[in-house]
Amino acid sequence: MPLPSVYLISDRQQLPSEQRFLAVLEELLGAGLKMLQLREKDLSAAQLWPLAKKVRSLTTQFGCRLLINDRIDLALAVGADGVHLGGHSLPTEVARQLLGPDKLIGVSTHQVAEIPRHAAAGADFVSFGPVFHTPSKASFGAPVGLDKLQQACRLSPIPVYALGGIKPENCRQVHDAGASGVAMISALLCAAAPQQSFQLFCTAFKA
Repeated sequence: MPLPSVYLISDRQQLPSEQRFLAVLEELLGAGLKMLQLREKDLSAAQLWPLAKKVRSLTTQFGCRLLINDRIDLALAVGADGVHLGGHSLPTEVARQLLGPDKLIGVSTHQVAEIPRHAAAGADFVSFGPVFHTPSKASFGAPVGLDKLQQACRLSPIPVYALGGIKPENCRQVHDAGASGVAMISALLCAAAPQQSFQLFCTAFKA
């Protein structure tokens, strides 16, 4: 199954309750969301386990790939489709050894030079950014910009997803820089009409 052009990174804290979070997920899945990164970094494994089971049930129902952020143990426990690794995760090659050849591995990076190494170690794709300014990433410094994104895409042997400040009006720029797709949090989770927002991003990226 090819990777989708739009995927969701979760943050349940942006919504008033877990019930609303799951309801929005179901709306997005119904609209055609095909990849979800469950990224609830404030939760321990014991706290994340029941939520991950609910999300796994929903994603299975709608044929959506589920990646668990960082936690290889939880990904295996709930039968997720893979993991998404960050700077403090186990090395990519170790994750690949533990997960085997059939699970997906995504890696977050802000450095172009890191991408070939992750690809050689077994990553299936990278998320790169923040490309544009976004309040959630402001503490990490200035955005990388479109030139760096273009460089990352040119040098990467695996798909690159752009994230950070992605809007329908800049999707074309991201696409033209070589990105395989876009990843987002609040633009989908907090949209007044999540289904329409998802479809708008899909159309904008492919236009």
